[in-house]
Amino acid sequence: MITTLDRAESGVVHPPVRARLSLTPKTALVGLLDGAWWPRSRDLEAELPALAAALDEPWERITRVTVNPTRWPVVARSVPVAGRMLHVGRFTEQDPDKLILLSYTVGRWDLLVIPPETEPAAAARLMAAAAVPGSVLTAGVLMANETVIGRGIRDARRREATWEGEGGACMSPFGNPMGRPGHDTSHRAHRTDADR
Repeated sequence: MITTLDRAESGVVHPPVRARLSLTPKTALVGLLDGAWWPRSRDLEAELPALAAALDEPWERITRVTVNPTRWPVVARSVPVAGRMLHVGRFTEQDPDKLILLSYTVGRWDLLVIPPETEPAAAARLMAAAAVPGSVLTAGVLMANETVIGRGIRDARRREATWEGEGGACMSPFGNPMGRPGHDTSHRAHRTDADR
């Protein structure tokens, strides 16, 4: 059974979904990216309205978007946004991790597209890296770097879990928590005043 709730009937008003976005601050330094966008799904038609709404104020009216279709299962030719149509172009030559936005009045912006399934810590690193003014790193390079960083973090966690699973420092054969030979401090508790 499917239940549909009417907002007016239920009295519940849901705030509009906000785009998860990080933009490069306005400086004289020009880089290859103007920021990053972390969509919540791979449904481009559902995701673009929130992105366009978030950018209408700082960048004015976005009129066209281009994507590489390899990251989006369905790419509509146009998407309705706030009573107008946002035109969508598909270019296989474009970096698959990048979205290009165009405006008649202001120009062009390139955003790194962070995959929706990305863990929050990795997404935060990518959003910060893409918003560095004057950066010469491409979207593909940033994603490759994050893959290496993420692998390193997972390996470190795995080593730590193995260490803890095997008893860690507490199971040292030398009787002290630091696990260093010659530093056994267990005898100190048995000293008498005469020994000191």
